Amino acid sequence: MRYTKYFIPTYKEDPSEAEVVSHKLMLRAGMIRKITTGVYTYLPLGLKCIRKVENIVRDEMNRSGAIELLMPAFQPAELWKESGRWDHYGKELLRFKDRYGRDACLGPTHEEVITAIVKNEIHSYKQLPVNFYQIQTKFRDEIRPRFGIMRCREFIMKDAYSFDADEEGANKSYEIMKETYHRIFKRCGFKFSMVEADTGTIGGSYSHEFMVLAETGEDQLVICERCGYSANLEKAEVTPKSLEAQDEPELPIREVETPNMKSIEEVSSFLNVSPKKLVKTLICLVDEKPVAALVRGDHELNEIKLRNLFGAEQVRLADEEIVQEITGAPIGFAGPVGLEIKIVADHSIKGIKNFVTGANKKDKHLINVNLGRDFQVDIFADIRFVTPQDKCPRCNGELIFKKGIEVGHIFKLGTKYSKAMNATFTDKDGKKKPFVMGCYGIGIGRCVAAAIEQGHDENGIVFPISIAPFEVIVLPVQMNEADVVKEAEKIYYKLSEAGIDVLIDDRDERAGVKFNDADLIGIPIRITVGKKALKEGKVELKLRSEKQTEMIPLESASELVVKKVKELYDSLK
Repeated sequence: MRYTKYFIPTYKEDPSEAEVVSHKLMLRAGMIRKITTGVYTYLPLGLKCIRKVENIVRDEMNRSGAIELLMPAFQPAELWKESGRWDHYGKELLRFKDRYGRDACLGPTHEEVITAIVKNEIHSYKQLPVNFYQIQTKFRDEIRPRFGIMRCREFIMKDAYSFDADEEGANKSYEIMKETYHRIFKRCGFKFSMVEADTGTIGGSYSHEFMVLAETGEDQLVICERCGYSANLEKAEVTPKSLEAQDEPELPIREVETPNMKSIEEVSSFLNVSPKKLVKTLICLVDEKPVAALVRGDHELNEIKLRNLFGAEQVRLADEEIVQEITGAPIGFAGPVGLEIKIVADHSIKGIKNFVTGANKKDKHLINVNLGRDFQVDIFADIRFVTPQDKCPRCNGELIFKKGIEVGHIFKLGTKYSKAMNATFTDKDGKKKPFVMGCYGIGIGRCVAAAIEQGHDENGIVFPISIAPFEVIVLPVQMNEADVVKEAEKIYYKLSEAGIDVLIDDRDERAGVKFNDADLIGIPIRITVGKKALKEGKVELKLRSEKQTEMIPLESASELVVKKVKELYDSLK
């Protein structure tokens, strides 16, 4: 491809709208343009990267035995009502009415559609196992789209759905997808980690996320390097064995004035006690039923764990009016003593003596509160976020925290959808049984953004060769020198004939402009053809990922570049 015949509208300055590195560089490199909030056009350079990720994904999914199909984005509400998700998915579901007044949505995911297909087409255990996948546009009406294509309202996704006759088969399908995802992300050139994750609105018994490790990532990962345990922050477990026990006599409970002291910091400072000696009482609505959740003052409630504890669809903090009605006090002064709703406490509460809580009265707290004597807990559970002070729940080793970007998520769905939608098959004994399902997603656009977050420098993008828009750029420095242009064209044609995806910068621009653009768009290998080097029968070879350059013989330049391309691909195996 010739630069003058292609479309790469680069920016010299950082766009003001850009929030993260990938957003900034994709705009500057002419890869994307915003149409409206959370909706982007992929320009030719960005689309090339997207297609290369798709090719890797498609290649490995086919290798795994999965079968490609394509399902509609338009989905009737009836399917979602059948599964029970129409009323529970939330406002992210882009709903509308068609011309006949019938409810429908634009699909954020396709569990309902694929289950309906399989229900009608597969009837015997002899047709199982089967795994269908697609690469298709998804729609989610995010409340706050941000970070460019990392969190947007329209995006490209690979989603796959496995159907098995039993748990053993489903586990095998899940493991095959685990291995497939490892191959995909290795071929994409990522440094990544697989972590335990919450199943969220998709549902199911368990799931794993694949995280690209990057300091700019919005997800927090918790990893034990001793035993290999890893989970995202929402899922990471805290076990009672890592708790501190306190041994001191119980003191008489007492009410104290705490005027306008609502936060943990304010109360602990005012009473001159450690936040560890405070217990927060958070009034939550679990599927709209009030529950008091207790966590230590220096800990944070994990609403996802609370939701999973109750098997609820939704958990949210109660608003001021409900808190006032239940406790008799404004937010910030709730406490467990005298509450007449269900109380759930984190395990860490068991070990504290003579702690401070709200008094359920405005501007008042209780000191020397003790569990058992002053109030009772209905359920003890792990309902908080893990902290760096906690130990590994598997081996009691040290935990480290890293940041990452989710690019893939796999779920063990079980029979959640097949039972709800009455999707059954006949087993070998002639009995009707629900399919055991799994689902497996990869954010295609997110993979490109994550590659940029992980690979960039002060000059622009540093793409892995497998997903770069071009593998090689040939850069003739002086376009007014016939010999320079002639030799650059020869190299370009030879590389093209060898099957290399090559771009020649045939613009009549200053050398500095060409170098800057080549660095900005992140092409892995650059061949520079200049008048001075040609006199010595040389051209310059430079890898985008390295600082140093190498002078190579002109006569063998094409062969050496082909070899270098192969080496870069081999490093991703």
